[in-house]
Amino acid sequence: MTSPDLTDGNINKLAELFPSVVTESLDAEGNPKKAIDFDLLRQELSDHLVEGPQERYQLNWPGKRAAAFAANAPIAKTLRPVREESVDFDTTKNLFIEGDNLEALKLLQESYLGKVKLIYVDPPYNTGSDFVYADSFASTKQDELKASGQLNEEGVPLVTNPKANGRYHSNWLTMMYPRLKLARNLLADDGVLVVSIDENEHGNLVNLGREVFGTAAYVGEIVVKNSSKNDQDYISMQHEYLVFFVRDKESNRGDWVERKDGLDKIYAAFERFKQEFGADWTAINAAAKTWYKQFPPADPVYASKHYTWMDERGIYFADNISGPNDGQYIYDLPHPVTGQPCKMPSTGWRYPQSSMQERVRSGLVHFGPDHSTVPNNKTYLANTEYQSLTSIRYVDGRAASKRLATLFGSKVFTNPKDELLLRDIYQALGVGSGDIVLDMFAGSGSALHAVWELNASTGSEASFIGIQVAEDLAESLKTAKGAAKKITANSIKLLTGLGKPATVAEIGKERLRLAGQNVAEKVATVDVGFRSLEIDTSNMADVLRGPDETEQLALSELEGSVKPDRSGEDLLFQVMLDWGLELTMPITVEQIDGHEVFVVEDGALVACFDAEVSPELVCVIAGREPLRAVFRDSGFASDDARINAEQVFREVSPATDVKAI
Repeated sequence: MTSPDLTDGNINKLAELFPSVVTESLDAEGNPKKAIDFDLLRQELSDHLVEGPQERYQLNWPGKRAAAFAANAPIAKTLRPVREESVDFDTTKNLFIEGDNLEALKLLQESYLGKVKLIYVDPPYNTGSDFVYADSFASTKQDELKASGQLNEEGVPLVTNPKANGRYHSNWLTMMYPRLKLARNLLADDGVLVVSIDENEHGNLVNLGREVFGTAAYVGEIVVKNSSKNDQDYISMQHEYLVFFVRDKESNRGDWVERKDGLDKIYAAFERFKQEFGADWTAINAAAKTWYKQFPPADPVYASKHYTWMDERGIYFADNISGPNDGQYIYDLPHPVTGQPCKMPSTGWRYPQSSMQERVRSGLVHFGPDHSTVPNNKTYLANTEYQSLTSIRYVDGRAASKRLATLFGSKVFTNPKDELLLRDIYQALGVGSGDIVLDMFAGSGSALHAVWELNASTGSEASFIGIQVAEDLAESLKTAKGAAKKITANSIKLLTGLGKPATVAEIGKERLRLAGQNVAEKVATVDVGFRSLEIDTSNMADVLRGPDETEQLALSELEGSVKPDRSGEDLLFQVMLDWGLELTMPITVEQIDGHEVFVVEDGALVACFDAEVSPELVCVIAGREPLRAVFRDSGFASDDARINAEQVFREVSPATDVKAI
């Protein structure tokens, strides 16, 4: 019920004339709005260079400072183990963390600083209907719910980001910036960041990655053709991108190679030709040419269709033998049958005469039926099985969906990433035993499943850390359409039948349980377990009064500093985080003198969080000489008892780092 906003109308008119001067800004209440960059407008209207703010090459957007703050702001959270959701909890080297990935990355900073070989990111593509994270560091749960706009029980900080939003791209950049900054800290010096993305934010992603990792860190991308749709306006997008950044080029020289696909088919076909035609190489060549014609460009065999010849050594390609420098090597090369000089390439031969004669004696030169054709080099397929990581992939976009549907018995996830493609990329990038792969948007768990497939196929012992927020599928169902709506409904039905919450995180965990069984049946030695952890508030109770505000006589009336619903194992994992220990260290639980004692990796840490700690227990633990020992502060009857315990360690195990919480 107001008159038209003339400013908005003028901005729209200027946008028609000078689209480059329109930008995004915030009004006095912090709401997004269109704005005009007046410095750029002055330049558009001037016939000479206009003085303005100092220019520099940078990526900027409304919310960038807030995103930088979000990366550095501390959180009062911890990771709580969930044994009943885990597989092989005590022995596995894999982690699945349920919760906001920004918080998870913060919690992992000390334990995994510089230890991760590969970080895979499959973020929201920002298609206009995706959910993006609305990061909030509100003081209470209710504040967080209000900030996120979702009032479900989990308080998932997700909101939709429609294209009509004035901060459509800015919201996505604000979400990604702090996560990439924290991810960079976790990467090893030779580590690699791999990001899946489509055309909506591809350009922004490359620029953002260059800003966070450095201009030289961007090393290229793989175009993945995974669709044949042709129903879009302008250009029908039939591909996605895998964008690669390296942590440090000095430590990672990019020696990324892969075995060519389709070789086993080729070797099998030529073996059949040899059985049929014997040593009639011409007949084998004709059969091979006919055989190759059946393969379309999308088939991996197609890329090797020039390997049509065969001899006693194997399959080869009749390659160019002409000289690189015009007229450098000129001489007669007699044909082995006619004895006449063979036709010479226009630029002369590639090799000097003595080298060429040796190659002929060794059978490495391919001659035609007579001297009228130019000879060729023999380039054997067995010697060229490996190639540099190539920039184009043909992937059937339906294959990963079919495999996942077979695993679950029905379709439960839309457009899962191809775990076999990721397996091959891991292998090409050198992921192997002892390496960690981290996926901060785990989704259905494809990138985690790919680690097991890698270990099964190569015998390596890589491990993973998966992070996935408990995205409410019931909320997703409200906005889903078409096939996605049916698939989401299937997911809810499946998880409800299993007695699980209907969330994306539960799909990921269930996929790992099912996939782990399949992998273990193929290769029993693969670690197909995972420790399930959940992000939660600190184990320590809220403090209402400081020490100076508390009377000595009132101490006995106060409640303990640990929340009543937290277990000793909860406290153990918080201590492991505080000390920067890896969260997959093996844990054993012992009973010593009637006390529950946790032993981490044969004495890297020994902990007892019982409500009462006896002097005898302290002596036993000190006698083991652990690297670290921790007790619950309230477990000591008095300050004197705690001081005596510290004295025992000084005398028996002076190298032990002792802590009371």
